[in-house]
Amino acid sequence: MKRFTLLVFFHGIALTMYAQTPTTNYIPFEVNADSSATFRLLAPDAKTVALEGDVKAEKTEHSSEGLWTMTTAPHLNQSVYRYFFIVDGVKVNDPKNPMVADFRPMVDIVPKDQTLFWQQKDVPHGLLSIVYYYSKATNSTRRMFVWTPPGYFASNNKMPVLYLLHGGGDNDTNWPGQGKAGWILDNLSAEGKIVPMVVVMPDGSIPVETFASDLGNNIIPYVEANFRVWHDTPHRALAGLSMGGIETLETLLKFPDKFAYVNVMSSGWFGNKPGTYEKYDALVKAAAPTLNKTVKYFIFTTGGVSDIADKNNDLTKAVFDKYGIKSDLSKREGGHSMYVWRQNLYEFTQKIFK
Repeated sequence: MKRFTLLVFFHGIALTMYAQTPTTNYIPFEVNADSSATFRLLAPDAKTVALEGDVKAEKTEHSSEGLWTMTTAPHLNQSVYRYFFIVDGVKVNDPKNPMVADFRPMVDIVPKDQTLFWQQKDVPHGLLSIVYYYSKATNSTRRMFVWTPPGYFASNNKMPVLYLLHGGGDNDTNWPGQGKAGWILDNLSAEGKIVPMVVVMPDGSIPVETFASDLGNNIIPYVEANFRVWHDTPHRALAGLSMGGIETLETLLKFPDKFAYVNVMSSGWFGNKPGTYEKYDALVKAAAPTLNKTVKYFIFTTGGVSDIADKNNDLTKAVFDKYGIKSDLSKREGGHSMYVWRQNLYEFTQKIFK
């Protein structure tokens, strides 16, 4: 077995990172019969390795070949968990986890005998495309992912569009990767539970007001010029989680005539900044006459009282209520997590464009 050590210098301190050859064969993660989870990392020269994040190890073993095996307590809740390793005091992502695009690996805890709505199934799959467009909002070329449903290229029918936004610290890979959006949509499409639609997942990792301008003035025109979609308000939907929920609100108020379906997921305006609610109260009041004509379905969703955005969500919804803009509310317990947001996407897409 080959191995090597990489020295990284950080503020003048040499940190030791451990790597492995691509041929090293071990199972990096698995769910056990008692609903515990086992994580493995090859770090042959490490003195200590710990599992950190949303899960902790109850038992840690270290083989003579340098394979560290960490097993959690049993009976973990069915959910989605972020995790990482601490190797000799240094944070290290799992090199064998493909879900590391946003530098925060994630795993699913699912009973072995179950296949859930977000898992890959033997059904027709849509096409997940990487698309580049020029943004006048940033004066740069930017990227987004676009899901087109099975049969899109064999049809001449125009389709509606859902613009789906990620959260803070992530990018346009979040919904296709950790959110499993493609598989969720594939499965719903195969079951005939959603209207055939195009789903656009842009990169929202720019200032909120800049992104709102980019979406309204650049992304939507690009999509409508390059995909076979409708160009009117009744055929546009907008949804976003956490920071993406803030961007959803910002975009909705900046372009109140553009969207008929809206989902604000685990989000809302922060109340600890003076003047925030005064500012948005005025903007909602101004947009209310238009929103009451254009929006057909509006919902605020959170992960319940354990969701860090739950209070902001309630305060924000109250502003819309004040001006007669009707909206539904869902509080599915699960915290501020992708587990909840996958459920939100699953439910929201079944209600729109019908």
